[in-house]
Amino acid sequence: MSSRLVVLASGSGSNLQAVLDGCASGVIDASVVGVVTNRIDAYALVRADDAEIATELVSPLDGEERRDYDTRLAGAVASFEPDWVILAGWMRILTTAFIDHFPDRIVNLHPALPGELPGIRAIERAWSEALAGERSESGVMVHLVPDEGVDDGPVLASRSVPIDVSGTLEAFAASIHDVEHALLVETLAKLSATDHS
Repeated sequence: MSSRLVVLASGSGSNLQAVLDGCASGVIDASVVGVVTNRIDAYALVRADDAEIATELVSPLDGEERRDYDTRLAGAVASFEPDWVILAGWMRILTTAFIDHFPDRIVNLHPALPGELPGIRAIERAWSEALAGERSESGVMVHLVPDEGVDDGPVLASRSVPIDVSGTLEAFAASIHDVEHALLVETLAKLSATDHS
């Protein structure tokens, strides 16, 4: 039986699309059983609808504590009975109120190499550092989320991406996204294979 994936996405969902395509082609021995977002305008919802995947919108309430939100979020995700929870452009830091529901089962994608540029705008920050002569490459990593640390869990895979400062930020960002899509699919293919070995 193939693995059950729930994808959390806050934005365009291009990484979600890569996962959906990987599952459809059989590269990933899994199926996306639910897509959860915190933003009603997330294009990830459109991608999920197009693929006839169930969706859930869990919007933060005014004045809601992070842990209370994460408890509601965990309930929504748990209802899909996932084997793996995939953070693909999820723009909220999760607390243990969520993480503890899915031990060793949360996978995050971050557009930087391990130990570098945690948090938001990692691509833009890498580009700025490259323009200042402080770096010549960045990269992508896929890692587990065991706790509330930001982009620092056990690394499942990583890949370097060179920075060509004679080009544009947009071109660099596109090269990062291409590697994100490939590395996430490769990693989930390995994880789903071990689920059934």
